[in-house]
Amino acid sequence: MFSLHVDTARGWRGGQSQVLQTVIGLRAIGHRAALVANPEGELHRRLREGHDLIPLAPRSDIDLSAAWALSRIVKQLRPDLLHAHDPRAVAMAATALSIVSPAPRPLLVASRRAEFRVAQNSFSRWKYSQVDCFIASCAAIRDRLVKDGIGSNRVVVIHDGVDVERIARMGGTSVHAQFYLPTNAPVVGTVAALVPQKGHQHLIDAAALVVREVPDARFVLLGEGPLRGALERHVKDKHLERHMFLAGFRTDVLELTKGVDVFAMSSIHEGMCVALVDAMAAGKPAVGTRAGGIPEVLVDGETGLLVEPRDHHGMAAALIRLLEDEPLRARMGAAGLARARERFTVERMVGETAALYGRLVGESKRRRAAHRSAPPPGS
Repeated sequence: MFSLHVDTARGWRGGQSQVLQTVIGLRAIGHRAALVANPEGELHRRLREGHDLIPLAPRSDIDLSAAWALSRIVKQLRPDLLHAHDPRAVAMAATALSIVSPAPRPLLVASRRAEFRVAQNSFSRWKYSQVDCFIASCAAIRDRLVKDGIGSNRVVVIHDGVDVERIARMGGTSVHAQFYLPTNAPVVGTVAALVPQKGHQHLIDAAALVVREVPDARFVLLGEGPLRGALERHVKDKHLERHMFLAGFRTDVLELTKGVDVFAMSSIHEGMCVALVDAMAAGKPAVGTRAGGIPEVLVDGETGLLVEPRDHHGMAAALIRLLEDEPLRARMGAAGLARARERFTVERMVGETAALYGRLVGESKRRRAAHRSAPPPGS
């Protein structure tokens, strides 16, 4: 099986982590997996020492020159299928296949990791009509796709996966030393891009309530994004400068996650939330919102506590409960690790993806064989 993966992102978020895990995992089980990646992106940088890495990225949603370049790559490599991992990659792959029209045509698989609505403009409808199968990272995204007009027979759910055992074995980094926090201060951590859908402003509002009950509590926000300035002002307005730290983009987020006491995810909209799975693999209890796929990951009362999106009072109460109850934190952290091992390993994700590829390619070959053997019309 030969799959050609396409990811156009420059930054590093959960989706790029999943592309990396997928490509490496497929290669580990004997598949050929090549990657087309943004030459200025973090994903390209992390795989640049490997093989089958092709630098290419579109300048816009409709970039005919990039699509033409991809069509030449497809014609040269002749993969069994293309797997597009973001909406712009879907556009480039769909356009490339319409240009080259190889025979047999590679299948087009599209990953969907965000709960956002599918755009309804004519180009969006066309590009998604070219997709043979959508992989939704959680049931909430599958349901969103179906509501937006994608046939349920074209959507499968494959939960994202992480390297649970590597994270479980990993040594933690002292968050207190890294950010000069008081030695015994309990720490709440989060890992998310500073973008509106992550709801950081509600976490800040919750923190203002938490420190009234747990004065030593500290909050470390790992991630970067366009809302940094607005969030820094919000922290100042809430007089939390001594309690909340916007740490920016870090390559050691897993080690830092292992150093916190409680993980928090304040999303308003969410996919599966790989950062939450990372925290579970790190043995950390979590407070999360009932947004997107979070309730599919976090079991309320077992691996953490769920609250409604935008409910900073509810989030504050849940955080206080965990910060004040060390045995509860330990039980929920252990339960989270057990759940991650059972449901969210990278091995399971790669195995299900490979099985899907095999089923799709097998069905395509049978359709072509049936077409060739059918008598000509009028015979």
